[in-house]
Amino acid sequence: MFKLYYAPGTCALASHIALEEAGAPYTTEKLDFKSNQQNSPEYLKVNPKGRVPAMVTERGVLTETPAMLAFIAQRFPQAKLAPLDDAYAFAEVQAFNSYLCSTVHVAHAHKMRGARWATDEASFVDMKRMIPKTVGATFALIEHDMLRGPWVMGDTYTICDPYLYTLGLWLEGDSVDVSTLPKVLAHRRHMEQRPAVQKVLAEEKR
Repeated sequence: MFKLYYAPGTCALASHIALEEAGAPYTTEKLDFKSNQQNSPEYLKVNPKGRVPAMVTERGVLTETPAMLAFIAQRFPQAKLAPLDDAYAFAEVQAFNSYLCSTVHVAHAHKMRGARWATDEASFVDMKRMIPKTVGATFALIEHDMLRGPWVMGDTYTICDPYLYTLGLWLEGDSVDVSTLPKVLAHRRHMEQRPAVQKVLAEEKR
């Protein structure tokens, strides 16, 4: 039995969906970011990074969304969430998820996590002003060059899809013009038709 620590509205949604899609045995624990629960002594024993997601497995705790998604796909191969029998195709999946983690998510984080990169309050304002441009540029690349459709990798659903869906939910809040991203929006609609996604969204709203 796995245990997933998450907070609503965070990238933990991707791993939550993947666990459900895989049919994995798991429980969840919601952290309250408003009360800074992610930095509580109890949670820091689980994940010293003080972030979500974190997943307790029979062999230890995993963090970082790309690693967790790859683990879920490999741990439950019958769910066929990644092309595990094709080294190149699996590397493509990893490359896409790495881009979401290292570039897209980091661009988004400049809106409310400016203190990670600067100390001058004026810098925070400038970072926020750039968000529509920087995040918009990452999604323009996904729209035109990376999203094959209807799923990220083409006709087959993979662990890339819950991750793209999760980060795509932040677009409107980042003031990105989503009318320029018809393929990304179509992907969102496809995702929201999946029973696993509907179940997880309902749980995270409680």
